[in-house]
Amino acid sequence: MNFLMALIINGPIKSFCYRRLQYLSNKFQMHVLLNEMKELAAQKKVPHRDFYNIRKVDTHIHASSCMNQKHLLRFIKRAMKKHLDEIVHVEKGKEQTLKEVFETMNLTAYDLSVDTLDVHADRNTFHRFDKFNAKYNPIGESILREIFIKTDNRVSGKYFAHIIKEVMADLEESKYQNAELRLSIYGRSRDEWDKLARWAVSHRVHSNNVRWLVQVPRLFDIYRTKRQLANFQEMLENIFLPLYEATIHPAQHPELHLFLEHVDGFDSVDDESKPEHHIFNLDSPLPGNWVEEDNPPYSYYLYYMYANMTVLNHLRRKRGFHTFVLRPHCGEAGPIHHLVSGFMVSENISHGLLLRKVSGEGVPGGLGVWWDPHHSPCCAPQAPVLQYLYYLAQIGIAMSPLSNNSLFLSYHRNPLPEYLSRGLMVSLSTDDPLQFHFTKEPLMEEYSIATQVWKLSSCDMCELARNSVLMSGFSHKVRPIPSFP
Repeated sequence: MNFLMALIINGPIKSFCYRRLQYLSNKFQMHVLLNEMKELAAQKKVPHRDFYNIRKVDTHIHASSCMNQKHLLRFIKRAMKKHLDEIVHVEKGKEQTLKEVFETMNLTAYDLSVDTLDVHADRNTFHRFDKFNAKYNPIGESILREIFIKTDNRVSGKYFAHIIKEVMADLEESKYQNAELRLSIYGRSRDEWDKLARWAVSHRVHSNNVRWLVQVPRLFDIYRTKRQLANFQEMLENIFLPLYEATIHPAQHPELHLFLEHVDGFDSVDDESKPEHHIFNLDSPLPGNWVEEDNPPYSYYLYYMYANMTVLNHLRRKRGFHTFVLRPHCGEAGPIHHLVSGFMVSENISHGLLLRKVSGEGVPGGLGVWWDPHHSPCCAPQAPVLQYLYYLAQIGIAMSPLSNNSLFLSYHRNPLPEYLSRGLMVSLSTDDPLQFHFTKEPLMEEYSIATQVWKLSSCDMCELARNSVLMSGFSHKVRPIPSFP
């Protein structure tokens, strides 16, 4: 990491990378001017295929918000009609039915609407990740989040499984749309994996159009403050030891072994803009000695996830099982070294907005010096080199312009068209349809808006779709995977 940090602030290398990026952009523009009509004619000659029936993968979407707001509203209303007397929650030792839960909120099925549900991101969530997280609570009530979009609750995640299966049915109906849904493992206890696998297998939450990624929220500081964990090593053991056990003795963990066959890899999630009080270096304490209530830095999380995954993958490969990749949220906000960490250990990243810190504006003599008065100049020197490194390594970047537009960066300033023209491996993804999208096909909505705003050609759209397939964990020869019994 020290070598890379020294490399990306080297003056001659910055100039070289800036010029190379400009060359790539101009070369693409020249290609478009010369060959756009030829490409269009060649596309029309391909029998049967068009943009609607080529494979597209949503490479970044969270399972807990994979439905749109109207879908969730209809499901809640349906549950209120059919399961009013079902016990769904325990409050201070007292069991509550669905009817009693809504009576405490003074609500009926008739009162519910998309507006009262209030799960859609709005202008108040911009640069307010805390308000965005609160949008996961329907009607602002965390109890409804627990009942309807959690896998571990009083009804054993039954409602959430039904919603996921309805989303899967929509994907299967569209035929050419796939998704990699993210489920959470928190690392608070050793039995989380078995509970998650039991939920997936018992409710038969399976589709050939869906693969799973497991996201690990960076919330050690909260668990440590609540005395749920003694040190960071305990969190790592809770996350990875069950996987070693299921790999060595699959017969002892049959549900987990089966579930892992449908898991592509791991994600690391949280608000990247949170301040970090530590720098990961040789003096950083080992996980067993990290007993502070402060959160470890981003690079600390990524390194230990990567190190454990590397050993686990060697073991799984020897046992003849498929392996996992690391695909973290990276470069959405926060310091530039997050992107350096992601470059070193990741197969793909999500967002990657900070790679945009290179521009033709204000660059005297093409020296690769970049300045934007609206952003911190600390990111300026590194960006041309990092962006060129991501291009050379073809590290996948799953971008979600509508999500970014509500949280961190206005749509017209999103760098996706620049990345695409320079040849970076970018794809379009939805992130959270519940918060950001309105239609039954959120991925098509994402493509539609991007195409209208940036005037993408049909060839550009198909290239984005192709990238999404290459970045995904789906087999390039799409074939059915054994379903849950």
